[in-house]
Amino acid sequence: MEHSADRTPEYQENSLTLIGAVALGTGVMIGAGIFALTGQMAEMTGALFPLAFLSAALVVSFSAYSYVKMSNAYPSAGGIGMYLYKAYGSSLATAFNALLMYFSMVIAQSFLARTFGSYTMQLFDTGDQEILVPALGVGLLLVAFLINLSANRLIEGVASFIGFLKIGGIIIFGVVGIWASKNLAVDFSRTTPDSGISSFLGATALGILAFKGFTTITNSGSELQDPHRNVGRAITISIAFCVLVYTLVGFAVATNLSLPDIIATKNYSLAAAAKPTLGDYGLWFTVVLAMLATAGGIIASIFAVSRMLAMLTQMKLVPHSHFGMPGSIQKHTLVYTVVLGLVLTAFFDLTRIAALGIIFYLIMDIAVHWGILRYLRQDIQANLLILFTAIILDLLVLGGFLWVKIMSDPLVVLVAIVAMVMIAVVEIVFLRKQAPAKASSRAK
Repeated sequence: MEHSADRTPEYQENSLTLIGAVALGTGVMIGAGIFALTGQMAEMTGALFPLAFLSAALVVSFSAYSYVKMSNAYPSAGGIGMYLYKAYGSSLATAFNALLMYFSMVIAQSFLARTFGSYTMQLFDTGDQEILVPALGVGLLLVAFLINLSANRLIEGVASFIGFLKIGGIIIFGVVGIWASKNLAVDFSRTTPDSGISSFLGATALGILAFKGFTTITNSGSELQDPHRNVGRAITISIAFCVLVYTLVGFAVATNLSLPDIIATKNYSLAAAAKPTLGDYGLWFTVVLAMLATAGGIIASIFAVSRMLAMLTQMKLVPHSHFGMPGSIQKHTLVYTVVLGLVLTAFFDLTRIAALGIIFYLIMDIAVHWGILRYLRQDIQANLLILFTAIILDLLVLGGFLWVKIMSDPLVVLVAIVAMVMIAVVEIVFLRKQAPAKASSRAK
């Protein structure tokens, strides 16, 4: 009982503005979307990767409909966890899919951290990147952890400041890159040897990973000003803006680098694209921009995901141990989130991190749409056709992505399956243990 007073989550109503929520969402989206995924998408589908970004935007637009409708009806710091609870109740479906979302967001943080390391190393002439890239990523996560221990106003201020700098810088990069290019034409016939419909769908799935950062906004529901209106607004604004930015930068890269060069430099393709036309100054500008973008994205993602896990803990849907730590549950989940991110950053490469993230996310996304379709459509007045379309599009891109990975890297698919089985088993055991306690409390 000695710590009972400090175990509740600390949510500050009206502590986030609409601009702050947009900055948090775009911070995660832009951080991962163009700095590392551009090259990976080109590796899958060749010069069609700018179109794959647009294809991903189409899929995400249908998916976002569900989150906007749910956030307007049920704004909550639990975000997607609360949405799943509204649809499925205190069930395995809620806990399993909420944890898939949690892990996909932690994976995104590791992806950003690794991207930070990859771009930073372009400023130094050293071949020891296998150690330095994860080391730099780990350092960034620790700094982001310290920032997230502070008040919401500071987090919003840092994220907003970095967000405005990187957005302006990325737009400058895209405009100058296209303007300085000697050949503005993009040859969309240049594809990889194995490219086809499944490869394009796989690249589209990776593109979705670039947009999924909008889901972090849903976790701001209890703290955002006028959440019933502004959560949905922030989601819509963030996605629309990122469509513009990704299209601009995608064409800038495609007009400045050959397809083999884009693939060869897939972990830092924007920096590589800046050097041929803008020289060393362009390289430095792009690297600093990437460092700011990934740092801002990690700060925003940790802020959102730790709050979602805290809400799931309060709802008694996931196991939790204080491990002797003082402070609120929210602080504990912040520690768990960063520690898991540190492990992934240290031991997984960018390609596999991205693959795990998109598999987990798409499965969870389908569960959200199905939950609304099956249980909540009338309550929130959701459109049946849009929900069906969102599910079908998710299934298509997930199928294409899995097929590509089974052919090229079956281990990552196996890891994803094993991880999901482990999550399901742990949750089945935990929820069965919780059932008698819940029945007893209801009886009282």
